[in-house]
Amino acid sequence: MSRNELVAKIEALHEWEAVIEEAKAEAETLRDAIKAEMLERDTEELTAGQYIVRWTSVISNRFDTTSFKKVMPDVYKAYTKPSTSRRFTISA
Repeated sequence: MSRNELVAKIEALHEWEAVIEEAKAEAETLRDAIKAEMLERDTEELTAGQYIVRWTSVISNRFDTTSFKKVMPDVYKAYTKPSTSRRFTISA
């Protein structure tokens, strides 16, 4: 791939990412409007045409690693391992 082709692909990628961000913002606005309507109706489930919308509270239990590290640092160290991942970034 030539340098010009690479620059063109990077520019196209930037344009598509901008479109994606706009679409995500619009989707979030619509989601918030639906949530507001559900709050107004004081409901966790709403039927609209063929759609059923649920907005419910979810309770989950999470392990507090920060506290565990403080209380049992040796055990924490014994059961942790490094992981490797790759990150893709473009900066101008």
